[in-house]
Amino acid sequence: MKAKSKNFSAVLPDRSAHFDVPLTAVTVALLAFGVLMVYSASMYSGEVNYGNEFFFMYKQIFGAIGGLAAMFAMTVVDYHKLAKARFVILAVSILLLALVLIPGVGIENYGARRWLNLGVITLQSSEVAKVGYVIFAAAYMSRNSKKMTTIRGVFPLIAVGVVICALIMLEPNMSVTMCVALLMLTMLVIGGMRVKHLVMLVVPLAALVVVLIAVEPYRLARLLAFLDPWASPLEEGYQLLQSFYGLGSGGLLGVGLFNSRQKYLFLPFAESDFIFSVIGEEFGYIGCLIVIAAFCFMIYRLAAIAQNAADRFGFFLSSGMAALIGVQVLINIAVVTGSIPPTGIPLPFISAGSSSLIVFCAGIGMCQSVSLRSHASVRALL
Repeated sequence: MKAKSKNFSAVLPDRSAHFDVPLTAVTVALLAFGVLMVYSASMYSGEVNYGNEFFFMYKQIFGAIGGLAAMFAMTVVDYHKLAKARFVILAVSILLLALVLIPGVGIENYGARRWLNLGVITLQSSEVAKVGYVIFAAAYMSRNSKKMTTIRGVFPLIAVGVVICALIMLEPNMSVTMCVALLMLTMLVIGGMRVKHLVMLVVPLAALVVVLIAVEPYRLARLLAFLDPWASPLEEGYQLLQSFYGLGSGGLLGVGLFNSRQKYLFLPFAESDFIFSVIGEEFGYIGCLIVIAAFCFMIYRLAAIAQNAADRFGFFLSSGMAALIGVQVLINIAVVTGSIPPTGIPLPFISAGSSSLIVFCAGIGMCQSVSLRSHASVRALL
């Protein structure tokens, strides 16, 4: 019957399609909370380093406004156009990663080239590449769903993932490399990759991680600091110990908003990679649980959109964004709490950084586009 055709993209939205208000609400709430926490975490360092305690907060507000604009712009755009432009999006993502490596084009900071100077803002190319990979993988899997159980079928996604990871490692940025690798594995599992093929992929990747750590002294030092941070309290173990002090002093309910002591230049990157430690110090264990619950609710809403998507591309696109947010939140919190070796990666929607805010909000907008064009009548066909 024509009504049961699997050409889902040809089906027009019905009255069951809707704008996901709860998803927008939790996104805006996290953005607003991020502006507040960036100000709290950076007010002293902003005054000391830039003569303006609002320096980082103003940048965060700019990023949040840009993020909201990107979110609503992508909501209006039919997400099927992303599938048609998948190769262009992938090419742009790889080009941006390559441009970062060119001296004079890429901005070097803390011994790494990770940013492009666009005048008004600096763009972190790896942030674009993560979402670019989600779009490409979703489009590929939606068109080759029956091939995902074969090595030949999954090879293109692995090859693209390896290229992106290799370019990010050249910056170098091992934390984002790990994030992209875990995102790739998660999407392959969602796409139907067999367990034996997954094991065949994970084993060499795990071995490669060991090699990458061993060949770079600073990575090995970080690993040793993770195992025993008190062995080098003023060197490699310093940042992790300061994070522990912040989380520990927060107790159950925290010391109160703006009352963090670690932000007074004790905790490096308090407004960015380690902002969750400041949250724990000021809002305590309960505050941390509320933030984690907000992210869990966001992922739940994205999973619901995926389940109700009108076609496979919408399903994989929303699932991919849920996976990306989940992986990055998990890595960030695991680092701050000392569950995995220290590495730098922002907490989505909260950490300082305009690139991350705009790209993640654009991803939420893409999923809202899927929700607006969803079909309750085709759920059983997914």
